Amino acid sequence: MTRNLLVYSGARASLAVKGSSIANRRKGSMLANYSQVAQTNRTEPARLHKVVVVGAGFGGVMAVNALKGAPVEITVLDRSNSHVFQPLLYQVGSCALPANDIAWPIRQIFAKRPEVTTLMGEVCKVDRHKQEVFMKDDPYPVPYDTLILASGARDSYFGNDHWEKYAPGLKTLQDATTIRRRLLLAFELAEREEDPERRKSLLTFAMVGGGPTGVELAGQIAQMAHSTLPKEFRNIDTKKARVVLIEAGPRLLSAFPEDLSMYAKHALEDLGVEVWLEKAVSDITADNIQAGDQVLDCKTIFWAAGVQASPAHEWIGAKANRTGCIKVKKDLSVAGYENIFAIGDTAEVMQADGSRVPGIAPAAKQMGTYVGRKIRKRIDGRDDEKPFRYVDMGSLATIGKRKAVIRYKALEMKGALAWWLWGIAHIYFLINIRSRMSVGLNWLYNFTRNMRGSRIITQDAVEEYSASRRDSRVREEHCMKKE
Repeated sequence: MTRNLLVYSGARASLAVKGSSIANRRKGSMLANYSQVAQTNRTEPARLHKVVVVGAGFGGVMAVNALKGAPVEITVLDRSNSHVFQPLLYQVGSCALPANDIAWPIRQIFAKRPEVTTLMGEVCKVDRHKQEVFMKDDPYPVPYDTLILASGARDSYFGNDHWEKYAPGLKTLQDATTIRRRLLLAFELAEREEDPERRKSLLTFAMVGGGPTGVELAGQIAQMAHSTLPKEFRNIDTKKARVVLIEAGPRLLSAFPEDLSMYAKHALEDLGVEVWLEKAVSDITADNIQAGDQVLDCKTIFWAAGVQASPAHEWIGAKANRTGCIKVKKDLSVAGYENIFAIGDTAEVMQADGSRVPGIAPAAKQMGTYVGRKIRKRIDGRDDEKPFRYVDMGSLATIGKRKAVIRYKALEMKGALAWWLWGIAHIYFLINIRSRMSVGLNWLYNFTRNMRGSRIITQDAVEEYSASRRDSRVREEHCMKKE
């Protein structure tokens, strides 16, 4: 539902106009800014209300959609040029889907919305008093009357950021393609490796984190190794690939009922995945991972064990929890700044029962819609005090072919029917018909043929991994000399 926010870019000519207009912008309270839009002057048209949305994920896009038709001027800022359907990122990482099936240019999404400008760049500062957003390497600040922070989250390595180069996470499209190429290159390098121990290490894959992402990715890797690849390699038996899922807690899928967690564990084990529970990771290197009292020799490690909110709280000087989420009021505004909202993974939103709204896509979408509608009401002069209320749409996770779990209120489901419903739900929520058709056809092909078509390795990736292979041999030779 990461990193420093980057931004889409419209015509640079318009930025000069924005820069000059900032100095002349009328001073006044937030309420005055909202009421300006509703007033009509015979000699001068009413100024459009400026809304800046930082982040074009689920929350940001839904906020912009909810403002359609309102008298606003919207600027969308994001670090990349695409909106990504994050629940299916792991399918790109495991070669089941091509990247363009789950990602769309943000400019294309808002192409028919002339009031929406997109800028691509990295947000580094917010001046709350002048109401301006600053980007790196850009002299022109972006002015706002209302600011929506939907900047998402990044992977958290719990103070061990040096692990990231050995164990990439899965939050962005780039992360997914990194995982895909490391996965494929591990098999390619094993095919030409003559040393049995090094080959065994190359065919060992570790997945850290027993949430939905970790469970889904581990299942896909095992399925690919055992069903898709065996006939394609001559020097290795891919069925002997070792996939290990490591979880620090007592069970997988902790957000699901315990019986569904147990089903997921057994389903993974049926696929050949080793599940290590109550094993906290203490160290990761280029050649192994240490979890609990065990050391696993492996070259390919993936991370899905924790998240850290973007530094949005630092931009505005707001209070945040230990993971960097901004503490917001019941209407999702930031205390002391009624014209700044935080939504999605950027915010800590508490429910009436004291529990926290989960950091998942449906929650971010609901927050975005709520904030967009609230801004419309303010502009119309009919704002109310109705708080945000999260509607639980249930939880879904897939383990492998014909294996999935679903929880919706009191309903629990597992097995083949849950798997079909999981697929239908994800196809339905894709952004356009082309993507729905493409994903559906790809899944049908994968299901009937046990094939995965998205397995192209680019030349730069080959060079990168060849260098890493040389480094590995140098380390081993160095260790042998020391002995």
